[in-house]
This record gives sequence, C-alpha cells and structure tokens, in this order.
Amino acid sequence: MGSMLSFLLLAILLHLAGGSPPPEPVVCTDGTSNCTVTNSVGSFPDRIVCRARSVTYPRTEQELVGAVAAAASAKRKMKVATRYSHSIPKLMCPGGLDGAIISTERLNRTVRIDAKKGLMTVESGMVLRDLVEAAGAAGLSLPNSPYWYGLTIGGLLSTGAHGSSVWGKGSAVHEYVVGLRIVTPAPASKGYAVVRELGADHPDLDAAKVSLGVLGVVSQVTLALQPLFKRSVTFVTRDDSDFADQVAVWGRLHEFGDMAWLPQQRKVLYREDDRVDVSSPGDGLWDSLLGRSIPTRLLINGRAAEERLQEGSTNDTALCAAGRLQADSLERQAYGFKNDGLNFTGYPVVGYQHRIQASGTCINSPEDGLNTSCPWDPRIRGSFSQNTDFSIALSKAPAFVAEMQRLRDLSPDTFCAGIDTRFGVLIRYVKASSAYLGKPEDSVDFDIVSYRSRTDGMPRAHADVVDEIEQIALHKYGGLPHWGKNRNFAFDGAIAKYPKADEFLRVKDRYDPDGLFSSEWSDQVLGINGSPNIVKEGCGVEGLCVCSDDSHCAPEQGYFCRPGKVHGEARVCSTSANPYHTSQILGSQV
Repeated sequence: MGSMLSFLLLAILLHLAGGSPPPEPVVCTDGTSNCTVTNSVGSFPDRIVCRARSVTYPRTEQELVGAVAAAASAKRKMKVATRYSHSIPKLMCPGGLDGAIISTERLNRTVRIDAKKGLMTVESGMVLRDLVEAAGAAGLSLPNSPYWYGLTIGGLLSTGAHGSSVWGKGSAVHEYVVGLRIVTPAPASKGYAVVRELGADHPDLDAAKVSLGVLGVVSQVTLALQPLFKRSVTFVTRDDSDFADQVAVWGRLHEFGDMAWLPQQRKVLYREDDRVDVSSPGDGLWDSLLGRSIPTRLLINGRAAEERLQEGSTNDTALCAAGRLQADSLERQAYGFKNDGLNFTGYPVVGYQHRIQASGTCINSPEDGLNTSCPWDPRIRGSFSQNTDFSIALSKAPAFVAEMQRLRDLSPDTFCAGIDTRFGVLIRYVKASSAYLGKPEDSVDFDIVSYRSRTDGMPRAHADVVDEIEQIALHKYGGLPHWGKNRNFAFDGAIAKYPKADEFLRVKDRYDPDGLFSSEWSDQVLGINGSPNIVKEGCGVEGLCVCSDDSHCAPEQGYFCRPGKVHGEARVCSTSANPYHTSQILGSQV
C-alpha cells in the first residue's frame, strides 16, 4: 500500500498536461433561482449545504448597484461569490433560503492604468493572474501577492490574503490599496444602494480593505504599484537544528523569503528570494507543481490509497516513505520553477515579478470533460483536505517553533500523516497593518494542509498532532486565524485579539445598519452574536469545537478527548490510552 501511494504521488507530481478548470461555485436549478453556493473544495467545515434564493451576475457598476438595491428594498440578506470562491469558511453563505448571491465573476476588467503614477484600477472580480499580467504589460509590478493566482482582487482583500515579506509595506495586498469603490445598502430616499468612494486618506479605508464582505460589495480597487522588477529565487534544504533561531531572522534577510518545515524528516526548505534589477538576465517562470491539472484517474486512485492509510489500519512507515518520496520529487523538479519558462537548469531562477509571484495553471485550460482537473476539484473524488492557517507575532515565533519541535520529538512518525505527506508547514512573513482586521504586529504565518475524511465524524490518523499545534498557537501564543481558511473553533474569540475591532464594527454599522451583508456565521466570528463553535457528537474530530468530552471525538473508534502531549491545556481527540500529558508525567523535565 505504501509503495502504491508513493507511486501515485510521484506520477501526479510529474504530470504536465492542462485540463478542466474548476467548476462554478454557484449552481441553480431554475435559471438564476433556487441556488446552492460552495467553496473551491465543495464543502464548508460544518459540511452544511448553503442555499440561496437567487444569484445575479452584474457586468457594470450600475448593474451592481441595481442588484444591491433590489435585495435591500426587499430586506433580503446578501453575500458575494467570486469566480472560484477559494475561501474555506462560510463567508459567501447568506443563510436561510431567501438570501441573494451577487457574483463578481463578470466584473473582471482593468478600468485604468497610469504608468507614470504607478496606479492601476481594476474591477473587484479580476483574478490575480490577469491583474499581475496586465500590470507587467504596462511596465509595473504588484510588489506582493498570495501564491495562488486564482483569487480575485476583491476576495483576497476581504480575507487579508498575503505572500511573504516584512520589507517595505509587507506582503499583504491590502497594504497597496490607495482607493476603492464599494456599493452599500442605503435608505429608500437614496434608491436603496449607494456607491461610496474611498480615497487613500479616507478614514474608512482601513475598514473596507479587509472587511470579510460585511460592509457591501467592492466594485473597483486602485492599487499603488512599483516599476517592473525581477526576482532571484534559490531553494536550500538544511536540517532543522537551528529552525527556531532562523524563523526570527529569515524574513529580514530575504525580501520574499519563506520556509517549509518537514518535521518527520527534520528538514527545513529555505527559499532565498530577493528583488534584482530588471536588467538581470533571466526569464524565469513559476509553474507550481501543486497547482497544475492532473489526470482524474490518478487523483482518484491516489485519494483511494490515502484513505486506506488514513482511515484503515494506519501505516506510519508507508506514510513517512510517501512523504520523503514526495519531498525528493518536488526538489528534483525545483518546485515548478523554470529558468526559461520551459526548463529548469539550475539556481538561481531569475524572472519578472508577474511570472514568479504566483501560479496555478490548472485554472487556465479549456474544459476537457474532466479527463484532468485541479487536484481539489469537488466534481471528482480526488484530494480533500482541511487548511489550518494562523499567524503568530514575530517576537513569539521562535518559542512556538521550539514547542512544535518538542511535540515532534515525542513521536516523529506521527507527523507524517497530517504534515509531511501534505508538503510540510509553509511559513511566511506578514507585516503589521493599519487595516482594522489586518495583522496588528509583524507576524509569522504557519500554513498546514492536512487530510480530511469525506465521512462526517471520521477521524484522520494522528489528528491530535495538528490539533495540538493549532491550540498551542491560538491559545498559548495568541495566534490569529487566517480569515479565509480554518475550521470553526479557530475563530472562537479571535476578534478580541484585534485592537481596532470596535472601530471596524462602527463602520459596519454605518455602512449596513440592517446587517444585510451579515450572516449568522459573520456575526459569530465578529463577536456580535453567538459563537462559531458547534458543540455536538464528533465536533472535536471535525474541528467544530475543542473537545471537552469523549463524545466530541469518536470513542467507538478508539478516539477520546485527552490533554495535549506538550501543552496540558490543549484538548485533542487521541487514541492514546494515557489521559495525562508529558508535563504531568515528567514534571520539571518538560
């Protein structure tokens, strides 16, 4: 079984063909009525199907105003859906059966570019791929961005999406916003909807540029760009003996530097990534191996093999072997970087910013009848995962890393199931932001993608590892969950960690006093009403709660609610028969 999974992983990573782009996130049974809306993986953390009364696809700002006005006049809840709806939580779910979806898919054009001033205005539904290409064609660069270019500018701003940098203005795209136009509800005397124009000095811009979509619908965004530049990328793998020390300084040493930690292998992959002059030779390209289309049959077979290892008789040896093979294959292929756009010949890879900063070629190809697809396409039984993503203050990151290493040292092979076979822990840097819901201080972001069962309540192998790491981060080190990722329990109490949350809520009350762009989920996350936790049988397994009772796990399958192994206040679903954590057993030794 282990060799089969390893073979499939290798075949998937080596495949180079294009294929079917992701499906539409909104599906209706009666034209544009009786709809469901979902995210890119086809499932929210609570697995509930989100329904809506209707969807509209405005093509102009005037049509967008009309869509908001129509819903506002009927006092109907509204939410925005983007082209690929890549956010994991229920940000786009209006709640109930009478809500309206407003899609920005057709608001996807460049409005204007002023190359002399370095300003670019685009509609909010433009995907990052098209934005950076248009900027590059005009001799400009968006200095930072997320790594996946299937996000829309409106969507990535709403969730505070970012790349990796603490240089200059940092890695969050919202730090480069100098203006936006947003459509919000209005009284009948104003036609039920108005366009608010926020310039660089407008006091509400810091609320609107990271808003979770609860203020209204962003129509246009103006970005301050920089003259076209190139980047030079080199990857170096070292052991993790000085990992805790390096996490404190790496982001200062390299403008776009990041890391990936492979805990069971005791390795750290360091990305040396720096700006170079535009005259530097090289026309490099990043075609990420993880964002390419894959033959559907390979994806299905790979998932089936993974399910047998994760949900059957867990084989740590096979999972660890698969993780090592995967890491070796990624390294041999330079993680998708190519010196001339076609081949990799050696480091450094030098290329223009818009060809290096983001990738995701599986969205580029015409439909091929699902012979191939993005790995996570919900129309097939391929990859299905959960995404744990949180940031910790840069000053606290070394201590947190050391604590993760302590947990690893107790049982290294248990990290293979949830981390090493899913490309490790990606570590990026984010600078402090003036945005009310942005990072309040310079931070280190830790991103973990791990296996998720398609069966509700089915535990994954060694789930307690990732769950304990997450609770250590959020509860001991004051970590902040990424707004566009994570399971429910990560958001419990998160809003209290933002010093300017009250200022954001005051703007929200002015822009949308009736809460038409709010939902039960957003009210819970923003601390307005209720909790994002859903306490029921199996909630600890699903990440809907932190377990406090064995019934929150899966006792019939041998999973019980236990203290963490290094953090005694953590509560995780574990197969361990011992209800005590290591500090209780070893005393002062831990």
